[in-house]
Amino acid sequence: MTVRALVRVFGCADGHGRRRMGTAPAGLPGGAEPVPIPTDCEGESAMSQTPTGPDADEAPTGAAAAPAFRRVTTAVVTGSCADAPYHVEVKAGTHPLTADEPVRRGGSDGGPEPFALLFASLGSCTAITLRMYAERKEWPLESVRVRLGYESDGRNGRIARRVALTGVLDDGQRARLLDICERTPVTLALRAGVAIDTTEDRA
Repeated sequence: MTVRALVRVFGCADGHGRRRMGTAPAGLPGGAEPVPIPTDCEGESAMSQTPTGPDADEAPTGAAAAPAFRRVTTAVVTGSCADAPYHVEVKAGTHPLTADEPVRRGGSDGGPEPFALLFASLGSCTAITLRMYAERKEWPLESVRVRLGYESDGRNGRIARRVALTGVLDDGQRARLLDICERTPVTLALRAGVAIDTTEDRA
């Protein structure tokens, strides 16, 4: 099975539309410098959260306070059996999207399939993080193109990510940007694995 997604982000010479940045957690392998990462709408890093809440100040002296989970990203997906087969409406923050299955799997191909949305998320995060990093370093990165595909040998799967960098960059800068790809928020979340807590939301 092969699924491919293509994400393109073109650079802006004047830097308009710059998003706020946070700093990745300290202690990166090899003593590498912290990496700018996207932040949520309140400017808080989505990758490292300080324990908060009423229990934070009540933790015993010398004991590590249990981290408090805080929602930083939301999405709502709605599907109706009366709609086209498998077609769903997605609201990611304030942005409407759609998803579907291809015709060969019984869908109507009214939107990207779920794996393509996953790849689009990974590719977008990769391109955005590289733009942020190059902007902070004042490197002449003009555009980023990320190609992603899911590859399987029948037992194990992997995501293949191919990154094309446009701009007058030297070998050291290109190598560093490829290294940054391995530290983007979505990359880290996918590699670490994320717990999924499922409950019924009754109307």
